[in-house]
Amino acid sequence: MISKTVICLSFLLVCNHLFSQKRTLEAVKVTQAPKIDGTLDDAAWKDVPVATDFIESYPNFGQKASQKTEVKVIYDNSAIYVGAMLYDDPKLIRRQITARDGEQQSDADYFSVFFDTYDDHQNGFQFLVTSANVQSDARLAPNLQVGFGEYGDKTWDAVWESKVGINHDGWVVEMKIPYLSLRFSKKEIQNWGLQFLRSVRRLNETSTWSPVDPNINGYVNQFGVLEGLKKIVPPLRLSFSPYLSSGYRSTPEKDGYINEWLYSGGLDLKYGINESFTLDATLIPDFGQVVSDDVINNLTPYEVKFQENRPFFTEGIDLFNKAGLFYSRRVGDVPGLYYNVQNYADNHPGWELIKNPSTTQLYNAVKLSGRTQKKLGIGFFNAITAPMHAVMKNKSSGRDSVIETEPLVNYNILVLDQALKGRSYITFTNTNVLRNGSNRDANVSALDISLFDKKNNHQFSVAGRYSKIWDRNPYDGFNTSIKYGKISGRWQYYLKNSIMSENYDPNDLGILFAPNKVTYEGSLSYHQNTPTRNFLSYNYSVTVSDQYLYKPYAFSRFNVQGFAMWILRNFWDVEFNTTIDPIWDHDYFELRTPGRYLAYPPNYLFSLTGSTDSRTKLFFNYGFNFAIAPEYDNKFYGVDIGLRYRFGDRFNLSLQTTTGKEINQLGYAFLRENDGSPIVAFRDNQSVTTVLSGIYNFTPRLNLTLRTRHYWDNVTYKQFFDVDADGTIYSRPFIGSQDQNVNIFNTDVFLTWDFRLGSRLILGYKNWLGNNETVIIPPGTKNSYLRNLSDQFDLRHGNEFSIRFIYFLDYNQFRRKG
Repeated sequence: MISKTVICLSFLLVCNHLFSQKRTLEAVKVTQAPKIDGTLDDAAWKDVPVATDFIESYPNFGQKASQKTEVKVIYDNSAIYVGAMLYDDPKLIRRQITARDGEQQSDADYFSVFFDTYDDHQNGFQFLVTSANVQSDARLAPNLQVGFGEYGDKTWDAVWESKVGINHDGWVVEMKIPYLSLRFSKKEIQNWGLQFLRSVRRLNETSTWSPVDPNINGYVNQFGVLEGLKKIVPPLRLSFSPYLSSGYRSTPEKDGYINEWLYSGGLDLKYGINESFTLDATLIPDFGQVVSDDVINNLTPYEVKFQENRPFFTEGIDLFNKAGLFYSRRVGDVPGLYYNVQNYADNHPGWELIKNPSTTQLYNAVKLSGRTQKKLGIGFFNAITAPMHAVMKNKSSGRDSVIETEPLVNYNILVLDQALKGRSYITFTNTNVLRNGSNRDANVSALDISLFDKKNNHQFSVAGRYSKIWDRNPYDGFNTSIKYGKISGRWQYYLKNSIMSENYDPNDLGILFAPNKVTYEGSLSYHQNTPTRNFLSYNYSVTVSDQYLYKPYAFSRFNVQGFAMWILRNFWDVEFNTTIDPIWDHDYFELRTPGRYLAYPPNYLFSLTGSTDSRTKLFFNYGFNFAIAPEYDNKFYGVDIGLRYRFGDRFNLSLQTTTGKEINQLGYAFLRENDGSPIVAFRDNQSVTTVLSGIYNFTPRLNLTLRTRHYWDNVTYKQFFDVDADGTIYSRPFIGSQDQNVNIFNTDVFLTWDFRLGSRLILGYKNWLGNNETVIIPPGTKNSYLRNLSDQFDLRHGNEFSIRFIYFLDYNQFRRKG
């Protein structure tokens, strides 16, 4: 008994020492770089310190990793090199080939290295290689919202080299990460934050070199240290990526098709001004080969926010959007008068629409960013878009009329981000938009301060924004917020207040769904991050929110939200959400009329979602939603079903269907009385979205992707109402011909070949249902999703074929050849 007690105490003492001390690894500078071939037999790797003794971080934090891992790091004046020996039974290594950045929920083992090059415990770089030699990379920064198993912004793609080898002891990873892909301060001797991570897919086990405690908030702050990088003299960091693209597009319009040949050429440039700062520029970019937007029939008063898919605007944007003021889709958006011209042509038979560009051409864009030796981050963004013009032909006179649909616009962002001790920081952000002539201009300034205590248990943050608009009627506004909370440990909480004035408007370069709000919010949560008898982990939270109109100060909404999440021991997960509005809400935005509100009765929302173990060939996710407002007999039913089947190590196919039906949905009817007062209605709203997506990976660098989406929304109006001053509704005569039957269809197919480092060839095909095409359901016949899906194929579709060639050129390669 005594001997067992001694052993247990010794183990606890070792663990305490291990977890409380930062792990360190000595950096070794070499004169001869290793050959990147998936073996570690080069002389450069001999007698180099080894990082080992990995600790499991998931699912059983604190335990010794089941598989042995040994990692070495060396560097020279060109790059930093990582060599890892990952011991395992070669027959058990999972080796599915995925797309770049697609390792999550795949059937592949992987190894990753992280660098905090400024050692500020906040920012970093991630480089990951799977057992099939597929690369993934990311930028780490504060405030990023990432999914499970992810640590940073994966839209950032760097140019680096990797090779994987399989031997009788397991598998080997070699990486060469050139300084072109990193940023660091200029010091004689440097220490970088360092972390290694390994995932063994068959066990669903993730382990790290420096322990990562799930009860401690933050990730970069739990890195180890790479010590003693000396006198790095990197070569000139200058690269060019010229591109050529061509294609053909046929777009259905009211009177036929607009057919056009597509051709473009441009250049992307990356220049390292010094070790810390990098200039990224794109000249005459072409963003045609991006996935189509998920457009919906939007009946709400709020703008739909679309995902950014253009590479230049997704890579390394974290600093520019730290204040949440940069919605990059504003740059190169639909021209401001595009729909006005389109509607005029549709409603005036005497005019023929010859040309009406649906996107704004970008002349050029520039990003300058980096961090000084004193950890001051500096970012500058500039983009200039071209004036856009529509052309309409008068059928009687034969003359063309040219209408400017968007002026010349200059977009700018300036960011100063000072990293303070620990994880604290202070950030200043300014955005401004300047339009040619007498058109609207805008400016927004923001100050964000976030402070953490020494133990990283509590956070206090305060933020302020001020916007100024110069238009025919100039106006300004502000937004402030303050928040305090406990962010680490099992029990966590926060209290928050936000004030947004009625004229606060960051929408020229940002996105805000609605201003004029005062919000009081508090939350309490419990987190069990280590396994119990029945669960791997679980957490619960309750959030209370009380919302008012800012001007005039008036009650708007009170709700209570509950959340629970469990991960079962078989790696299935279940989530339950509920939102309860126990008293009548006053919606000041639905009526689209200043000073008026629509009263909604007490309502209750419940949802249950979950998924199975993603390691299996057949992966299943689900969601069930129900909401009810008894006073108006308003009910919502929703079902989400997703299936993914892995046919082998190369081919995946997924089908996701989302259905929803709301009975007696109360909302603005997009109609007004003669005196201008808004009309609302009860309507039944049924929608179905189906997305079929797949990928076939020929090699780790060559793949074919498919994404087809069909969206159907059927709106049937049942009863119309006027609205009293107190928000209550009273009946008015029925208005006919308001029902909607909306179909949106898109197909995107891309063949992508990364034929050398940084260079790519893309063949693309797009198909879409024309904007003016409508599925007509004859009276007395059943309207269903399958009928709409079938009938829309009989309508006119647009088609586009494209090819794009990008070639990466590193200045140093030319210099060496010379």
